[in-house]
Amino acid sequence: MKTKVLLVFAIIGWLTFTQSTYAQKGIRIGYIDMDYILENVPEYSQASSELETKVQKWKVEIEAELKDVEEMRKDLNNERVLLTKELVEEREEDIFFKEKEILEYQQKRFGPNGDLFIQKRRLVQPVQDQVFVAVQEVAKNKKYDFIFDKSADLVMLYSADRYDISDQVLLRINRVSKRKQLNSKKEKKSLERSEKRNVEQEKEVTDRERATLQKQSEREQLLEQRKAERDSIRAVKRKEFEERRAKLLELQKRKKDSINNLKEKKENNIPSDSNNDGGDEDN
Repeated sequence: MKTKVLLVFAIIGWLTFTQSTYAQKGIRIGYIDMDYILENVPEYSQASSELETKVQKWKVEIEAELKDVEEMRKDLNNERVLLTKELVEEREEDIFFKEKEILEYQQKRFGPNGDLFIQKRRLVQPVQDQVFVAVQEVAKNKKYDFIFDKSADLVMLYSADRYDISDQVLLRINRVSKRKQLNSKKEKKSLERSEKRNVEQEKEVTDRERATLQKQSEREQLLEQRKAERDSIRAVKRKEFEERRAKLLELQKRKKDSINNLKEKKENNIPSDSNNDGGDEDN
């Protein structure tokens, strides 16, 4: 801790001396926030999320194993009086080896050289390489003399926002990523125009695009709402039509049934002597 404090004060003294020495040259100092840049690189965010899913899975596995050990220990304590000395020692040895396996698994996943450390390093390294290249370009184009990393071990006791070039670095990283994805000439020309804009101009364009997308989204929501209202009205009218149609069909059915009933009654009330006369003539 003392070493770090002394190192920080040494750097501050060196910067003060350097700035006073090169004051006539107009020395330029900038800094970046690596954590901020990492959070805003889509590829890193996605991979980080996938890694976090793995970490949670490893933790669940370890917790399940620890729970099993706890159950083994509980069972042994409950049955100890019923077991021989040899059986007790054998069960304790099983618990010992189980705990050892869990510890080894924890070290494998979360130890100093474990999977989490290795995968984090693999995850961060490509982005750090991109940041390094982008910092070199910004420093060269903007004529910076020194650029520091705010999130590094060398703590910055104070940093003015106007010296923060994180957005410029992030902008260059995103542009490089976009170049790799472009195919058509139109897209490449559009990117070339955007690359001529600085960070402030880029933010203005982004804000305009965001506002346009917001308006488009609101318009689409309004159209969806109107469509839903029209569909609802149509559904109500369709239901009313079906109900009226069902009533008419029912009424027609009743009339038809009534007519059929009358016909049947008339047919059943035909005088029976007409049949008898026909029978006498046959005799």
